[in-house]
Amino acid sequence: MKNYIKYMFVASAAFLASCEADFETPITDEDVYTSGEADLSNFVSVGNSLTAGYADGALYITGQENSYPNILAGQFALAGGGDFTQPLVDDNLGGLTLSGTVVAENRFVLSADSEGNPFPARLAGTPTTDVANTLATPFNNMGIPGAKSFHLVAPGYGDVGGVLTGASNPYFARIATSGSATVVGDAASLSPSFFSLWIGNNDILSYATSGGSGVDQTGNLDPTTYGPNDITDPNVFASVYSQEVDALMASSGQGVLLNIADVTSIPYFTTVPVFSIPLDEATAGALNAQFAQYNDLILPTLVTFGVISAEEAASRTISFAAGLGNAPIITDTDLTDVSAILQGPPANLPAELANLLGQLRQAKADDLIVLTAASVLGTQVGDDPLAINGVSVPLANNFVLTSTEQGRVSAAAASYNATIQALAAANGLAFVDAKSALAQVANGGVSYDAGLLTDAFVTGGAFSLDGVHPTPRGYAYTANLIIQAINAKYGATIPQVNVGTYPTVTLTNN
Repeated sequence: MKNYIKYMFVASAAFLASCEADFETPITDEDVYTSGEADLSNFVSVGNSLTAGYADGALYITGQENSYPNILAGQFALAGGGDFTQPLVDDNLGGLTLSGTVVAENRFVLSADSEGNPFPARLAGTPTTDVANTLATPFNNMGIPGAKSFHLVAPGYGDVGGVLTGASNPYFARIATSGSATVVGDAASLSPSFFSLWIGNNDILSYATSGGSGVDQTGNLDPTTYGPNDITDPNVFASVYSQEVDALMASSGQGVLLNIADVTSIPYFTTVPVFSIPLDEATAGALNAQFAQYNDLILPTLVTFGVISAEEAASRTISFAAGLGNAPIITDTDLTDVSAILQGPPANLPAELANLLGQLRQAKADDLIVLTAASVLGTQVGDDPLAINGVSVPLANNFVLTSTEQGRVSAAAASYNATIQALAAANGLAFVDAKSALAQVANGGVSYDAGLLTDAFVTGGAFSLDGVHPTPRGYAYTANLIIQAINAKYGATIPQVNVGTYPTVTLTNN
């Protein structure tokens, strides 16, 4: 498996190095643009990491400069837009400290191991951005990495004293006007003439990226009881989102709302294939012999006594074959836990499986293996050469998003999106269907002049090295979607940007 991932990155790097070109025609001084009915004199953008310009697993200056709100502000300036301020960090490392304690890691760069195989690695160095050096003022870009919908209206979310305990957000703590301020309150205090709001991704994303390790809180209306990886109740989302729209509209009544894209369509979930374990004939045979008693005796017995259904028994069956296309063994916490019923595992199973038969199965085609599993699959656990992740040692739950867990994410997102679109229509706001736009990127790509923007990890141009956040080119594409929506809604003629002139993944380690 490690060899497969290494090859993937080698091919990606080679392809990327040959893909840069000049695209499209630049704007000329003779062109005249108008804002139509939109007042762009004081544009304020509110959201999470996607709004902040977060990329490559961190917030750093170059990423912020290429955030979609900053790109928009540059185009708005051609049609009467005013100044646009951003809370720039202090370096391009991207990490954060709080009085010497690191509270956020540096960004990823495309590095290489001792054999020359490229892979994403954290950039070395001590970050110089200290959260304790507060700026204490709202900015036009109020994108707060890590924020969920209800965080934007939560007093104390920017309290520096709560950063180390996780009670508050270090990115908001840098700029909050007070320890009790709210993100939306500070944004509204700028009296925006026009706003953008893109929030809700994190209300499902952390559940998805953790392999469904959180809880679907649908039915729980108290977000103060939620864990960091939980799915936000749709009614909670609808309530706080409506409050946010009302607050931002108070001074202008003009803006644009963006819906939630399908988070499982990003490279974080689509890069590592399910069928990726290479085995020779002898190893496959030995594994099948070890699991014979489990498949042929234990599972049928559990069915006979009504502990599990025949369908669930079939889903738990373990089978390997010679070749490259074997699925890893995983733990699935949604299966019936039969560990208390089993008096003991088959004697011939490796010790690593002894206490893990309760919710064990092989991955299937509709499971998603997360990007971080690439560094784990096929690796040895401890000193035992027979203890291999995904083979004799089940891949941990946090590395797999099962189809059941995907369904929870999809259901919540559909409800959030219904709320967003309804509020856009009810308030006469521009609307961007980011879900459909990402689907186009993920299904064949989006053409621009001499290029194609796809979701392929490293080479596709749309996504940065964390597999979640866009590259500058991806943010430029997002900015164009927003410009199109504003032009259509407000009769403006704001020019779009040349997507191809924005960079993608940087082939450097500094």
